[in-house]
Amino acid sequence: MNDNQLLRYSRQIMLPQIDIAGQQKLLDANVLIIGTGGLGSPASIYLAAAGVGNITLYDDDVVDLSNLQRQIAHRTPDIGTDKVISTRQTLNKLNPDINVRAVKQRLDGEQLYSEVMQADVVLDCSDNFSTRFAINKACVKYQTPLVSGAAIRFEGQVAVFTSGRNDSPCYNCLYNSDGEELQNCATNGVIAPITGIVGSIQALEAMKLIMNIGETLTGRLLLLDGFTMEWNTMNLRKNPNCPTCSEMGRVSAA
Repeated sequence: MNDNQLLRYSRQIMLPQIDIAGQQKLLDANVLIIGTGGLGSPASIYLAAAGVGNITLYDDDVVDLSNLQRQIAHRTPDIGTDKVISTRQTLNKLNPDINVRAVKQRLDGEQLYSEVMQADVVLDCSDNFSTRFAINKACVKYQTPLVSGAAIRFEGQVAVFTSGRNDSPCYNCLYNSDGEELQNCATNGVIAPITGIVGSIQALEAMKLIMNIGETLTGRLLLLDGFTMEWNTMNLRKNPNCPTCSEMGRVSAA
């Protein structure tokens, strides 16, 4: 770590739970962020600012005027630009010392498994049913920690899944993959700061996982009702018959 980095991250380094050793773990880390919209924008910005050294972005969408109300990595001149490119430009301006890789494509199939295998932490910032379950399956396979977030209307939720650790459940333990398509902002709307709150919590949980500090949301679902400003936490248990993470599920998926 050079002198500029010591100064840039000094307010984190002075925290006894982090110190230089924790900051170095952040600089050495590889984080995969899937989705660079309402959640991926604040999550990536905070991770870049905090000094996560290697960030990989995946998104196949372009910036639209309707995105700018909440997707803070993008600006008005970015309309029509690939979201991953716009996000990378924002992160590089914020912190030129980190490595940001931007890939404009929907991450699925073998490429998804390859990226998850190489990541230290995965942030699911997507907004569709099939992607969330595919990400979860890949994270279970390689036991890669997954930080999952969702925001809609005035509501937000965050959970952490650490397959293979602490008897953690997986996303499929929480939601049935045979259920209906998840609701999204395009059809139900969302108030802007909710995405910022959820994305910021995702970034914090990812940093704690990387540095192995504090208590993460593993085994818990954090719920926010922004309309009444009430927080609630639900305890999650591993489903012994989960089609993804149970022993039977692992065998059938192999």
